[in-house]
Amino acid sequence: MKRIAILGATGSIGTQALDVIAAHDDLQVVALAAGSDVEGLVAAARATGAEVLALADPAAAERAAVELGRPVLSGPRALVELIDAAGATVVLNAVVGAAGLEASLDTLERGLDLALANKESLVAGGELVLAAARRGGGAILPVDSEHSALQQCLGELPREQLSSLVITASGGPFRGRTRAELAEITVAQALAHPTWAMGAKITVDSATLMNKGLEVIEAHMLFGLPYDQIEVVVHPQSIVHGMARLRDGALIAHLGHPDMRVPISFALTYPERAAVPARPLEWREAFSLDFEPPDLETFGCLRLAIAAGEAGGTAPAVLNAANEVAVAAFLTGEIGFLEIEALVDDALQHVPVQPLDDLAAVLAADGAARTRVAARIAEVGA
Repeated sequence: MKRIAILGATGSIGTQALDVIAAHDDLQVVALAAGSDVEGLVAAARATGAEVLALADPAAAERAAVELGRPVLSGPRALVELIDAAGATVVLNAVVGAAGLEASLDTLERGLDLALANKESLVAGGELVLAAARRGGGAILPVDSEHSALQQCLGELPREQLSSLVITASGGPFRGRTRAELAEITVAQALAHPTWAMGAKITVDSATLMNKGLEVIEAHMLFGLPYDQIEVVVHPQSIVHGMARLRDGALIAHLGHPDMRVPISFALTYPERAAVPARPLEWREAFSLDFEPPDLETFGCLRLAIAAGEAGGTAPAVLNAANEVAVAAFLTGEIGFLEIEALVDDALQHVPVQPLDDLAAVLAADGAARTRVAARIAEVGA
């Protein structure tokens, strides 16, 4: 029996994980954490019987505790306290943003397996996360559809036989648009993803292609390949999720209809492969697979992310924090779509890159980037 703690339990990944777990007798939810969604957490707690609960918002935690008649952890260290108390064997980290990094580190230091949907953990603190995994002995099981696909394509393949990894991108809702057209993009348009149903922040990241840039950094960390051996290709059907290019020219690909339950289940039941009621590809039905190179000039966030990854140190943490603030400002109508890229670029140019020595270095870079972007947004608003 695997005992699962779900961080970000009321979000898109968390709720789908609850569906996956409910279908498997050998998976048990023992802990749930969310931000401020009292109703969602209370409903999930009652449905699963989870023993340990947390809400980051103290006021929300108080309301949930009254409704449930038992304590609910809260505050900035609620996630770490939950992991400490849960007795979990696997922690699914589906928290959005850099707030999930400390929980990833704590999970791995304790020797627990980390089902990782919080890409910012590897982006902002990748070297620290990998070091924690080595010390603790726990496995990092990617939940992103692309990295799960790459893990499955690689299998036990000797690394010397690998030429490169190929990450696919849907291209988002604005594939083929010009920069002049992007200047007029609304929030509603940016949130209308053509193939995936996701939270607001990651959906905007998909529209800017920042999400794909973050995934390139993740792949570098997870699979140990240099950046010039990680390719990105736009594939609008989102059927091919990842490919391994071998030294003899062959490609091994992972295909399937878009359904996040598949990589979630793979991570939670690994090394087994449990049944998932996903729609299969029907070869009797005609369909096409299209591929094209990404437009790095129009969608500059992908270019900025790769450059930050190559710079190393705290540069990816700066990139991530600047993007989080900029996307939040776009979602509230404070800035335009193209200003996301401009603000990230500005932060990368003005926040000094430091060695990634410890969590304090990540937090300092994160804070400096957020301060820089917030100040720039305030200047624009003034």
